[in-house]
Amino acid sequence: MNGQYQLEQQGGHIGATLSNIDLNKLDREAVSYIRETLNQHLVVFFRNQSLSPERLLTLANLFGTPAPYPFVEGISGFPEIVEVKKMPGDTVNFGGVWHSDTAYLEEPTMGAMLYAIDIPDSGGDTIFANMYQVLESLSTGLVDFLRPLSAINEADKEAIAATRPNAQKRGLAAAHPVIRTHPETGKPLLFVNRAHTTRFVGMTEAESRPILDYLFEQIERPEFACRFTWQPGSLAFWDNRACQHYPLNDYQGETRRMLRVSLAGDKPYL
Repeated sequence: MNGQYQLEQQGGHIGATLSNIDLNKLDREAVSYIRETLNQHLVVFFRNQSLSPERLLTLANLFGTPAPYPFVEGISGFPEIVEVKKMPGDTVNFGGVWHSDTAYLEEPTMGAMLYAIDIPDSGGDTIFANMYQVLESLSTGLVDFLRPLSAINEADKEAIAATRPNAQKRGLAAAHPVIRTHPETGKPLLFVNRAHTTRFVGMTEAESRPILDYLFEQIERPEFACRFTWQPGSLAFWDNRACQHYPLNDYQGETRRMLRVSLAGDKPYL
């Protein structure tokens, strides 16, 4: 790309910050460049943006189809945009466990945009991990074992249900390949996550647990991750197919308020 935009890598394997760009004024070339950056770095960060809900929705439409989130009602006038917030009296943060969004749907979301409005003085960072790299770190024998398997992903697994105490249980569940192919890059990646994956198809939870726990531990290793420190006006755009994320809950007594829009995805395949 030309020198119009400045790109800074966040970590060795994931994450890039794009500077000198106004998300309110994207032409076709800029949209294409952001798509390429997303495919390469899996999550793209922007600083110093000024986005109303209407402009956030317009931005999301440039990259896909905005989709309502199953567990949170959208804000007034914008059903696809949800407010993700933790107030001073709250003790848990929404989604505060390593996860891939909506893995319990037959067609999990392809990505999401999260825009920061109110940020605590310190804390509240989000960590993102690269699922291509996690798969590549596994032994050939383990990959051969996992390749033909699918896994059950449930919306109400205890790990994630505890982070949304006021939400009703929905009973949503879906089976997906443990190793999926990214529909744009054509590369394989690991597609299980601590928040939603409960067992392998054809196996019990007890039988599945040792292997799943090992995979979850691999996903959470710091060498596969980058950590993003939010500021008001920051936006993160991540590829939900190729990375997982974990919002830290280390700002008790402070407010963290964000706007989020998810983009519709497709059915995972190997």
